[in-house]
Amino acid sequence: MLFFFILGDILGGGIYALIGEISGEVGGAIWAPFLVALLLAALTAGSYAELVTKYPRAGGAGLYAKKAFRSPMIAFLIAFAVMASGVTSASALARAFGGDYLAEFIVIPVAVAALVFIGVVALINYIGILVSVRVNVALTVVELGGLVLVVVIGLAVLSDGQGDPGRALEFSDSTAPALAVLAGAALAFYALIGFEDSVNIAEETADPQRSYPVALFAGLAAAGTIYLLVTIIASMAVPTHRLETSSGALLEVVKLGPLSVPTKLFSAIGLMALANGALINMIMASRLLYGMAQEGVLLPSFGRLSRRQTPIVAIAFTTLIAAGLILTGDLGALADTTVVLLLCVFIAVNLAALRLRRDQVDHDHFKVPFAVPVLGIIACGIVMTQVEVETWLRAGALLGLGLALWGLQRLATPPEADAREARD
Repeated sequence: MLFFFILGDILGGGIYALIGEISGEVGGAIWAPFLVALLLAALTAGSYAELVTKYPRAGGAGLYAKKAFRSPMIAFLIAFAVMASGVTSASALARAFGGDYLAEFIVIPVAVAALVFIGVVALINYIGILVSVRVNVALTVVELGGLVLVVVIGLAVLSDGQGDPGRALEFSDSTAPALAVLAGAALAFYALIGFEDSVNIAEETADPQRSYPVALFAGLAAAGTIYLLVTIIASMAVPTHRLETSSGALLEVVKLGPLSVPTKLFSAIGLMALANGALINMIMASRLLYGMAQEGVLLPSFGRLSRRQTPIVAIAFTTLIAAGLILTGDLGALADTTVVLLLCVFIAVNLAALRLRRDQVDHDHFKVPFAVPVLGIIACGIVMTQVEVETWLRAGALLGLGLALWGLQRLATPPEADAREARD
């Protein structure tokens, strides 16, 4: 069950939305950035596996950072960065929702469609977690079926003598292949995030020291394999220039014979996949703010519940941020911002794994070689070099908002509470 949770969390709308963007960076060899991103994600996954099995009840990057660095502010910023990454991710998926998939049914401005979409997501989030989870399960099955459909149709196209297998080995002429792959990996990394959310349910397993590493690496490997199959086949089946110019590139695959399906049918699947990813991220973001308020590190108003027992202030706050992001960034920029925020979190997790090495616990736990967290930090830094200044400014603005909220909370906190937190 843990394996399927991790697989479902990774398999989101990113693959449906970003193949065209990545093809524009690298050319026909779309699989290469996904492979690099998968290897980079595996390094940080190793640090998560060590920390989760060492502290199965610690619960998340923010608390690992607090334990390692003994700084409530750093822990707060790491937790806020996780929350912000969920909102930017949902905003990116909202922009993708308003693109080519929706155009199969109705043509309206992308920003307008994205804003209406994020409002509907907020409404589902408000109605309650039970409804949200049921919607999530149904949409996960649909989006996985859509990826299987792409693979089957693509294989039929190639078996029929169409397509060009050599296209999967072609790189863009506009830049060196290594740089193109790195630039594409920064975007592809977006499609692989989600495995880090599993730390929050590790304590629910009967034996996390044994089961968590197996489920984590198996889920990451399964998602990576599916992505590699989809990207290789899409590149072979569809000319690169058609993929580059589409915000719903997988739609180009299912249009092909001999097993083509109605474009409206696959567009509906694509829209559901994007909706699922956005819903997961907005649920996580609002519940994380609510939890931070409950822990006393955020203004108490964020812990206010509606009559339906949902965190109404946190939902409204995250939805307003998402609306602002939708109006100020395109799909690629918002995906990049998500990646930057999470890379900052991953660096903190790798550093925490190194710093807590000497901390002894009274049970056996998974342990990665010392080089793995070090390589994880280096890998995250390399990917960060491929991000544009505008993305850094957007990520910095979000973290600045977090600092402002931290400052407001400190002003509202009595001195005796400060002393208590310092002792803790």
